[in-house]
Amino acid sequence: MLTKKQHELICFIADRLNDTGVSPSFEEMKEALDLKSKSGVHRLISALEERGFLRRLANRARALEVIRMPERGETKKPASAAKGNVVELKRAPATAAPQPANDVIEIPLHGRIAAGVPIEALEGSTMLPVPAALLGSGEHYALEVAGDSMVEAGIFDGDYALIRRQETARDGEIVVALIEDAEATLKYFRNEGSMVRLDPANRAYDPQRYRPDQVRVQGKLAGLLRRY
Repeated sequence: MLTKKQHELICFIADRLNDTGVSPSFEEMKEALDLKSKSGVHRLISALEERGFLRRLANRARALEVIRMPERGETKKPASAAKGNVVELKRAPATAAPQPANDVIEIPLHGRIAAGVPIEALEGSTMLPVPAALLGSGEHYALEVAGDSMVEAGIFDGDYALIRRQETARDGEIVVALIEDAEATLKYFRNEGSMVRLDPANRAYDPQRYRPDQVRVQGKLAGLLRRY
């Protein structure tokens, strides 16, 4: 079942697509739903995407497709309960020019993570603005990379690793692995018999092997942000 805000957002996007053929910007959606930040819009879109109502088209930050509209009974508290099927939202003026597809969202930045020797994980928490096109569905956070053990995977010291929060991983995926609940590292994840192997992407470093109970996956690499 959809929440009131999810119902309002899908209706707003559908109306805008019907009117103009262009998806509303994150700023327009934030204002229409009276949200405090664009990160709230991102969470609503991710939830609608996961429930099969929206599709986010690749390589275009503002390209949203409505797959289906909620049916009667799919909304916890319909925004239209008092006025038939009309959903009242604050809308941008019809004459406003389309905004550039440069929407950004803010995700938590949890300090530095070693791409070489493990360091203490997830210290501090500021926000990092990230282009929405770099992120898919799900909850994300960022870590600043320290070290050179993943350079052969194109991950360099000072890069920002964009991490999709999850607790499982497949062989060969690059993950944030929390070791003994104290230290974290960015490595390739491998199952090796009864052990977990964390592989670097630098021939100068050796793989790290741990018992499964010593390692917890904290997320999978979803993208990289590099500043020049």
